[in-house]
Amino acid sequence: MSDPQEGAGEMAVPDQMVEKLADIEHERWSHWQRYLHSKCIRQNDGSLTIPAHLVERWELQMRTRYEDLSEGEKESDREQVLKYLPVIVEVVKRSV
Repeated sequence: MSDPQEGAGEMAVPDQMVEKLADIEHERWSHWQRYLHSKCIRQNDGSLTIPAHLVERWELQMRTRYEDLSEGEKESDREQVLKYLPVIVEVVKRSV
């Protein structure tokens, strides 16, 4: 397991915060995987094929800087951030 403090700079990151954020991240990833799998075509061998139109759309989004995203795409990113924010705010309040 990697050191959760690595890359944190001067700030000590409480293990509890790392665990809460990791839990949120896992839920985000799981949600994305469920969505992705629902859009794919399951092959006879169990593998999944992503339809070309979705590959094109998602590759365009990957190449696009946040500031250049549509308002809807930005809102989707903001919704994800709001899941993490309460944990971060809680730790910051405790350290003040």
